Amino acid sequence: MTETIATEAGDARVTWHRAKEPELVLAVGHGAGGGIEARDLQALAAVLPGHGVSVALVEQPWRVAGKKVAPAPRTLDVGWRGIWPAVARSGLPVISGGRSAGARVACRTATELGARAVLALGFPLHPPGKPEKSRAGELLGAGVPTLVVQGGNDPFGRPEEFPEGDYDLVPVPYGDHGLAVPKRAELTQEQALEVVTDAVLRWTGSLE
Repeated sequence: MTETIATEAGDARVTWHRAKEPELVLAVGHGAGGGIEARDLQALAAVLPGHGVSVALVEQPWRVAGKKVAPAPRTLDVGWRGIWPAVARSGLPVISGGRSAGARVACRTATELGARAVLALGFPLHPPGKPEKSRAGELLGAGVPTLVVQGGNDPFGRPEEFPEGDYDLVPVPYGDHGLAVPKRAELTQEQALEVVTDAVLRWTGSLE
């Protein structure tokens, strides 16, 4: 089921993949360079509902409007706040999630919105080649239980670059920023996505 939601940043869109007997809701947003067709978001939407987690794939207003470039972080936060009542209306605990820029949004707004936890997929710790421009403060400031799923070869921050902090981090071997793995890797793309879904399932199970 897909619904359009008016926000102060424009119309957003939520595509639901509902569990039969949900115990949690995972609201997850896309990055600045793509949409909800991202491989990890689709994998989570396919697997989690069978384990009691309803998944809401959220498209930011800029994406719904057909624009090619994401707006400023502040505007992304406005869009995310606007969809929150819709993903929280069931009264179930809501995990605020996202990939890349969407992960930053989830971290920045988690405590304000009352998120149960944060799922950060491909957290962009820094721009490629510029480790001095760290965004670790957003991650460390989430204020709720947080899981980071990070590609082993992510140019926006490899797992070993992340600072110590009160969060869990699961590396995806060989994965790039989009968690794609090269054909020469020792695991297939399907296996890499299983690393993602298995990690998220274990983690959500610990939250219930």
